[in-house]
Amino acid sequence: MPGPIVVVGIGIAVYILIYYNIFKGPKCKSFATLVGKTAVITGGNTGIGKATALDLAKRGARVILACRNKQRAEAAVFDIRKESSNHQVLFMQLDLASLQSVRSFAETFLQTEPRLDILINNAGVGGHGQTVDGFELHFGVNHLGHFLLTALLLERLKQAEAGRVVTVSSMAYRYGRVDFSTLGTSVSHDSSAWVKTQGYCHSKLCNILFTRELANKLEGSTVTCYSVHPGFVYTEVFRDMKTWQKLFFIPFARLFFRGPEGGAQTSIHCAVQEGIEVLGGRYFADCGVQEVGTHARDDGVARKLWEVSERLAGLV
Repeated sequence: MPGPIVVVGIGIAVYILIYYNIFKGPKCKSFATLVGKTAVITGGNTGIGKATALDLAKRGARVILACRNKQRAEAAVFDIRKESSNHQVLFMQLDLASLQSVRSFAETFLQTEPRLDILINNAGVGGHGQTVDGFELHFGVNHLGHFLLTALLLERLKQAEAGRVVTVSSMAYRYGRVDFSTLGTSVSHDSSAWVKTQGYCHSKLCNILFTRELANKLEGSTVTCYSVHPGFVYTEVFRDMKTWQKLFFIPFARLFFRGPEGGAQTSIHCAVQEGIEVLGGRYFADCGVQEVGTHARDDGVARKLWEVSERLAGLV
């Protein structure tokens, strides 16, 4: 019988094989530089967003961290400037749970920044609640806030030589659906954990459908757009879990989930990789285009979602 040391060694070897071949994922291979270009990243103060911001800053971009928490954002600005040696990293206030905050951000940005080349709709929430405007939290932040932000910045993006919009979705979209009769409606605090989780899944489906319809509207312009699945990443999106859930989830996540840098690779790929313009509107994972389920490529639903979102966001 093998001794304990041999068993432990085999266990470690198996873990390494599984992690590096299944969970870790590839890195963005592009060496593109971004000197003279400007990028906006929502939720850029932590997790995937911060890792994405650091990479773009290292490439020479002027990077705007669009974040809700000023103290944490300023700390992230300090870290990114120090690690990238790029002092063109700035913080601008944005709370995606407030449509007024989104409008204020866009107004300030358009008044102070002469160009926009890359918009990364990265921020996301996984908790239960509702937005300032009364929408279900996942829908309001993950979809509607980003929808309005993109719409307000779109003309500035079109002035870029090759603008890009990257929206972070998730493979959780597979369990989502778009029910226009209840879209954005808050769920009861007493609802089951699954019902609350479905709100997240619905919002991630909205991200993909939004990107699909945005690509249709951008046809003929210099702007392309992509939705991405970052992989299974251990980030603060799970911070709102209950204590008993964290006891089970965190040890597993630390062992098998990607870190923020690994989770940022597909966002970076879609922001900088040359030659993917013909794939605008598509869904990417592991730095490559992936097929989505039929419910995520329904152009009729995507078009209607756009129209309803315009109304909910006060654009029409």
